Amino acid sequence: MEPNRYQMSDVTDLGRRPILRDGATATSNAALESCPGVRLSHDTTKFPAGTIVALVPGWGPVLEVWEGYSGDEQIRLAGSSGGAATSLALHCLEHEGMAGVLHTGARKDVPYLNETVFSQSREDLLSRAGSRYAPASPCDRLSRIEQESAPSVFIGKPCDVAAVHTARKGRPQLDQKLGLTLAFFCAGTPSTKGLFELMKQVGVADPATVTFVKFRGNGWPGMWQVRWGTSDGETHEKEMTYADSWGFLQKYRQWRCYICPDHTGEFADIAVGDPWYRPVEPGEAGKSLIIVRTERGREILKRAVASGKIVLETSDPSLLPRSQPNLLQTRGSLWARLWALRVFGGAVPQFHGFSTFRFWLKLSMIDKVRSFTGTVKRIKTKQLNKRIKVNRP
Repeated sequence: MEPNRYQMSDVTDLGRRPILRDGATATSNAALESCPGVRLSHDTTKFPAGTIVALVPGWGPVLEVWEGYSGDEQIRLAGSSGGAATSLALHCLEHEGMAGVLHTGARKDVPYLNETVFSQSREDLLSRAGSRYAPASPCDRLSRIEQESAPSVFIGKPCDVAAVHTARKGRPQLDQKLGLTLAFFCAGTPSTKGLFELMKQVGVADPATVTFVKFRGNGWPGMWQVRWGTSDGETHEKEMTYADSWGFLQKYRQWRCYICPDHTGEFADIAVGDPWYRPVEPGEAGKSLIIVRTERGREILKRAVASGKIVLETSDPSLLPRSQPNLLQTRGSLWARLWALRVFGGAVPQFHGFSTFRFWLKLSMIDKVRSFTGTVKRIKTKQLNKRIKVNRP
């Protein structure tokens, strides 16, 4: 957000963190003011006409809910579910005259880490398709979008898109050059430490020997895969189901994710996720849940269908809550977590326009208690009521 002042770095135990550069001076508070971990607000008076009222409390502004998939079979296979995000981005490149796509890809030199990339072709997008369950900060290169002569697509986690939503209000050039914002559903980002521990489970002794990591894709929901070399010149490869790998990694989610009010990209033009409302049959081709949140998103989706990049099958608002019921429980738990932080002196973000208390009331008594006591335990073990010093890389 302020690249001349901050350097985004991977802190193994914590995730991505902004490190103040040597000699940097405070030119503005733009990064802090845009950070959804500090404050985030919905203005319901500005939700678009036609917003589905029944979905607003749990899911924010929603105009349409679709189940669909990419019209490109290669992209559909490579994507985490149905390849909808990648194909929407490709449509924007090939049919909307957009300059590129700012998103996240694996680092070539350290493949288990992420970096912000700017894709400008089908080949770029295809090589970077699929989820990356590892720390990423695509907002660190927003200036690339501003520098282009034509608008671009931004793809990120819900928190990334929320940051862009706030930042564009004070950056006219950025606002003008954002052709489409795409978010993918997110249940939290594991730290790099979590990935190290997962790789250890399958025999990777030294992360420096890893040459390839894929978290999902090549089938729905796809397999987690890792490839590494050994001193004797042998190459080894292991894989694990999505359920097992995510079941392991989620224990290492950073604290910020536990107090996030938005897991479905409520500030995006279009958000995509998995239609988990039914079991996935073995060998089934991937499908995507596609959530239209703005008129711009609606029009671009319509044109993407016309261009053949997206295939839509079912329109049904109930698909959203049926696919992600656990996220309503997460929203309810958030209310108690924030109160626990207030009581025990932790840093408390300011959230406005999000319904949390009504969903806390719907939790079982056991879950109500856990949402509070679990946070109290984390405040002590993670020292959430103290300033944590992060060393420079």
